[in-house]
Amino acid sequence: MPSPSRRKAPAPSQDGDSATDRIAAALTQAIIERRLMPGTRLAEQKLADLFQVSRTLVRQALNQLSRDRLVTLTPARGACVAEPSVEEARQVFELRRMLEAQLARELAGRITPAQVRALRTHLREERAAVKRQDVSGRTRLLADFHVLLARLLGNEVMADLLQELLSRSSLIALMYQSSHSAAESQAGHEALVDALEAGDAARAEQLMLDHLGHVEAHLRLQQPSSDLRTALQL
Repeated sequence: MPSPSRRKAPAPSQDGDSATDRIAAALTQAIIERRLMPGTRLAEQKLADLFQVSRTLVRQALNQLSRDRLVTLTPARGACVAEPSVEEARQVFELRRMLEAQLARELAGRITPAQVRALRTHLREERAAVKRQDVSGRTRLLADFHVLLARLLGNEVMADLLQELLSRSSLIALMYQSSHSAAESQAGHEALVDALEAGDAARAEQLMLDHLGHVEAHLRLQQPSSDLRTALQL
């Protein structure tokens, strides 16, 4: 049994990769469209049967989603949809407020025209993703905006720390943020860049606090349960 699996994985790299991506995409869509609730067990064999593929390909897809923090892998339970708690969300946003308010204030005092242009380019990509209702794309871009601010400040330690916090925030947003809230978050980024360009440190700091407070306050933390077959619409 192990041998055939090993022979199959490398050989059909194109087909295998395609099947893995298809499974990962279907699971991601079910999670972000709130058809799979946090904690839902993702049994390898059941998924293999549903997608009519080998367990090896399912395992590859689950590993990919684990790296994206959409799925949790544990020895005892196997794979489950990640389950960020309300308390975890509160703590994440509390820490983000402390870090990012100061980040906005400092960046306003030293931002360059070239950096403003880079931010404007990023904002255009955000607007496009929100407009076309690209949920995973808009979530990634809205999160990347905050890391970009830290990198423009030149603080790589803060950027790395924010990357970790934003991985958690992004999962929460993927699962709980409405399209309307995402559009408002994007508008908050626009206002913040205006304040940064104007060099208004106090306003940039307050806008950052308002923005993070708004995002946290408008998360939808309740969602219906659903079984695996129904959620994947197979």
